[in-house]
Amino acid sequence: MGPLVPSILSNEFSLVIALIAGIGFGFVLEQAGFSSTKKLVGLFYGYDFTVLKVFFTAGVTAMIGVLLFGQIGILDLSMIYINPTFLWSALVGGAIMGVGFIIGGFCPGTSVCAAAIGKLDGLAFVFGSGLGVLMFAEGYPMFKDIYLSESWGALLINEQLGLSKVLFAFILAAIAFVAFYLTRQIENKVNRTTVQLPKSRIILYSSAVVFAFLVLTVVALMPDRNSRLEKKALQALQNTDFTPLQVPADKLAGEIVSNYYKINIIDLRNPVAFKSYHLPFAINIPVDKLTDRQWRTILDQKHKVNFFYADDPQIAKKGILLAGYLGKAENYLLSGSSSDFKKLFFDLTAPGADASKQEVNNYHFRNKAANDMKILQDALKNSTEPVVAKTSKIKGGC
Repeated sequence: MGPLVPSILSNEFSLVIALIAGIGFGFVLEQAGFSSTKKLVGLFYGYDFTVLKVFFTAGVTAMIGVLLFGQIGILDLSMIYINPTFLWSALVGGAIMGVGFIIGGFCPGTSVCAAAIGKLDGLAFVFGSGLGVLMFAEGYPMFKDIYLSESWGALLINEQLGLSKVLFAFILAAIAFVAFYLTRQIENKVNRTTVQLPKSRIILYSSAVVFAFLVLTVVALMPDRNSRLEKKALQALQNTDFTPLQVPADKLAGEIVSNYYKINIIDLRNPVAFKSYHLPFAINIPVDKLTDRQWRTILDQKHKVNFFYADDPQIAKKGILLAGYLGKAENYLLSGSSSDFKKLFFDLTAPGADASKQEVNNYHFRNKAANDMKILQDALKNSTEPVVAKTSKIKGGC
């Protein structure tokens, strides 16, 4: 559930969801017969391919769901943890588990399922798994070299094959459905039966296959969420009146001095320009990174007002539009660029002898505001840095 936390589910509530999901998963396993060694080892002897069918179905369903939710924008696929590949430990560990599966009739997950309903062979297998874990932990220095050898990092099969995620999903789904048909033929041959599926079951299975490929087709043709937001913003640029949202530099300076703790100043320029010069207390969020998950809390704050600026007026306008689509905060736009602000407050030129009263008043206001902003920055330093929701990939697996 890592990609759903913390934006959709709180960390505390995720534990409740995990408990419910775990109970549901165990129930489904038991109902599918996965607490029975006879059904589980049928895969290796050819008389029952329930294991392959259930896990292939779960894998294809999850794959299609993840791709669809990622395209819609509900899931952040970059936050899904990819288990790193250690080739030799995977091969050796797979061989050990495979042999243990054939001999004991369980894999680690199904043994817990059997133990949960009181089966002694399941309890024995869980106990043996614990001994194996303990032996590996105690003997780690001896196994370390082979365990860590051939470290290939986080690999995805589609990337290794040079395929897109969606194309690989089409291929894997097709392989799954062909496998379901072939394994049924093998079951009939090994069991010497000629059981034919009822017409209603054939229609149901065919509908599921069509629906799976239909969803994948939708995912393939539908632009992702960021592309849709980008297109929406570009279209709105031509028809939106930004005048009510524009704030003069003098007003923003007054807000910084008086209410710095109630506002966010967001610099939409690239990091190089930001480092060269930026407004006091500004946060650097390049416009092309505005949709990143880590900025959601800033764009969605209701107790702070956001002020956006960039050197290019079009970028600034695009940024405030995107912010409006992404969050619920109150957003405004600085009139002018960062260079204009700097010239007005930090590169001040004293008015001449023939200056008007308004020009003199402006000079004194801006000079005082500049001094106040410098004092505030020196006094507060890093204490006013925004709290950014850090995202980390959640490790896990069965």
